[in-house]
Formats: sequence, C-alpha cells, structure tokens
Amino acid sequence: MSDTSQGTGGLTFDKTKRSWPSELNVLMALIIIIVIFEALGQILPYMKDQSFLFDSRDRFDSIFNEARLKIIILQVAIIGIIALGVSQVIITAGIDLSSGPLVAATAMIAMSFGQTELVNGYANPKALFGTWAMDLPVIIPIVIGLSFGAFIGAINGTFIAIFKIPPFIATLGMFLICRGIALWWSSGNPISFPTDQYKAIGDGMMPVVWFLSLAVIFHLIMRYTVYGKHTYAIGSNEEAARMSGINVKRHKIMVYMIAAMLAAFAGVVLSSKASTAQAGMGEFYELFAIAMVTLSAVLAVSLSYLFAGVKDISTQAWGTPDARSAVVRTFINVLIATIGYGIFGMILGLLFRSPISAISIGVIWNLIIEGLLSAFVTNIDRYFPGQLLSIVATGGNDRISYQYALFTSYGFLLTGLAIVAFLFKKRDVAN
Repeated sequence: MSDTSQGTGGLTFDKTKRSWPSELNVLMALIIIIVIFEALGQILPYMKDQSFLFDSRDRFDSIFNEARLKIIILQVAIIGIIALGVSQVIITAGIDLSSGPLVAATAMIAMSFGQTELVNGYANPKALFGTWAMDLPVIIPIVIGLSFGAFIGAINGTFIAIFKIPPFIATLGMFLICRGIALWWSSGNPISFPTDQYKAIGDGMMPVVWFLSLAVIFHLIMRYTVYGKHTYAIGSNEEAARMSGINVKRHKIMVYMIAAMLAAFAGVVLSSKASTAQAGMGEFYELFAIAMVTLSAVLAVSLSYLFAGVKDISTQAWGTPDARSAVVRTFINVLIATIGYGIFGMILGLLFRSPISAISIGVIWNLIIEGLLSAFVTNIDRYFPGQLLSIVATGGNDRISYQYALFTSYGFLLTGLAIVAFLFKKRDVAN
C-alpha cells in the first residue's frame, strides 16, 4: 500500500505519484546527451577515441581526460560567476543581455591598470598608459573594474525601474555600448603583460574557487537576508511587493548593479587567467541576440558605433573638423537605420499582434536567415532590408552605395507599412 497522508476534506495524497521536478528532467536529458556522444566517439571509425570525459589512449595514469575536463570546468566557472548575477535578474522577471560585452569591456579596463612596467627588462610593449598606471596594487584594477560594472548596472536598473524601458531593450542597448567601449578603449588592440598579483587572481583553479565561494555567499544571501526575500517577492508579484512596502525601484537598480558587478568580476578573472584582455572576450557568454528590429535607444546605438570607431572616425583626432563631421554623419546614419529597424519591428508587431513573436521572428530573420542567405548567394543582400539598413548605418560599402541602401530599404519598409495598414483596416476596423 502506498504511503498516503491526510489532506483537506478527507482527501488523501499519494506521495508515490508526485511528478519529478523539471530540473531533474533537464539533468537527465544532459546525461543522455553526454552518453550518446561518448558512445559515438567510441563506435564511429572516424571518431575513435575522441572522448570528452575519458582518455582511452593510455597516455595518462587516470582514465579521465584531465586536461579537457580542467578546461571545461574553468570555462564553466567563469560563466557561473556571471550566472549568479543573471539569475537574480531573472528572478525579478527581467533579463540582462549586456553581461557578455561587459565582461570584455571590464577586462580591457581592469587589465590596463594591472600591467607591469617591465617585460624581460624592457618597457612593456603593450602599455596603454604611462608609468603612473604600471605595477599598481592588485586591489586598484579590481576596484576600477567593479566600479565600472556597478556604473553600467546602475544605468540598466535606472532605465528599467524608473523610465520603465523593457529589460530586453535597455540591456540590448547596453550590450552595444559595452561592445563599443571594449573596442574603443585600446582601439581594438589587446592589452597584455599583467603583474604577478593580477595573474594570481585567475591562476590555476582559482576561477573555480571564486565561483564556489560566490555561489555559497549568494545562496546564503538569497535564502536568509532581506535582499533575497525582496528579490523573490518582486519576481512573484511586483505590485503586491510594492503594496507591502518594498521599494521596488531601488531594489531593481540594486539587483542590476550586483549582476553587472559579478559580470565585471568575471571579466577580471578571465583576463587574469588568459594574461591578456581582448575586445572579443565574453562574446558567447550571454544570450547572443542582437535584435535591431526593436526600438532601442538611439543614443545607445549611436554611442556604440562612435566608440567602436566605425567608418572614418579616429579616436586620436576627435577635435578636428573632419572628425566632428564624421561624428555627425555617423550619428545621422545610425539614427536613420535605427528608425528603419523600428519600422520593421512595428510591421511585425502589427502582423502578429505579439511583441514576443515580433522580436523572435525579427531576430531570426535579420540575424540568421538574411546572414545565411547572404553568405551563400552572391549579391542577394541587395534585396534584404535588414542588410541594407546595416549598410546605411555604416555609410555604404564598396559593393552597395549609401544611396541605394537608403532608398531600397525604406522602399521595402514603406511597402510593408502599406500592406499592414490595409490588413489592419480590413481585419480590425471593418470587423
């Protein structure tokens, strides 16, 4: 007889019929995937001995592929540090797309203050600043990196909590800004040769130690502190949390600041582990979704292009008349492109009547379908509005002129507006 317990109204509850948590299903699916790939690596002739977890070639004493496992663990540890902050954002029913580029931007900024003055007795060939920024105590680049992260998080939180901008849009704009800052900080050049103290942050298995320590700390914070209880309360019912006396706006800003600071610390650890900082770091550490179909902030998009040195802008000559003219042209071109993407998003929104559907389809079309077709079919990008708007933002290229991209893209958009206006009138007004 199954174990039962008395319930309300004399009903009984059979514990054996409880459903598994969804997390267990995910775990089992991952285990099955690992087993399948391990089996294929041993069975298929051209995959023989290609195992992720095991070493069947008897090169080491252990049966496990220790080198590969170490690389996987270290990579996961750094991503895990970011996930600790992103999870708090998700609990509040938000999203943070800026964490990946923030890792790169923080790595560049922190490493520039963590460099050593001499390399093999010679001046540091990768020095970004003068001797005043060399051989500083390790706490200084850490504090600078965390402060930068807190600043970015405060901006995200302010836009979301106070100005009521959707988290997807606000953090997407910051995604572009941080990517631009990472490229602009050293004009795209890597920053290398850190001090021994800075290298010690990510030396060996230290990233794992940092991740486990932070995981324990934030577990205790989320479970036993007022901060954690307020975070869960806002995620469950924001209006009820506000009526309960929780300062929702202030708490959301704090959550985004903490998430950004954790991403910034991950950038410090990653640059320390690699002993170098590059603008492309963290490129795949977040949900890589650049959805230009949405009406993101014009300023955010414009600054990203300016910081990245797009077109003929020189960061060493911003005060010259040519540079000022280039800045104005770039701003106008990006503004025109952003309006075009916004019109495209509005067309999709009117067609599908769902913001999620419009964003998803827009991202898939612009980011995947247009990109794939353009890669395999010559000159087909001349007839894609998304590709043409990107060309408008950069001022044209060698194959497609600025004028053609501008008029053709907006021709497509105006035609689409006319179609959806007709459908809207027939579907919504007439009925």
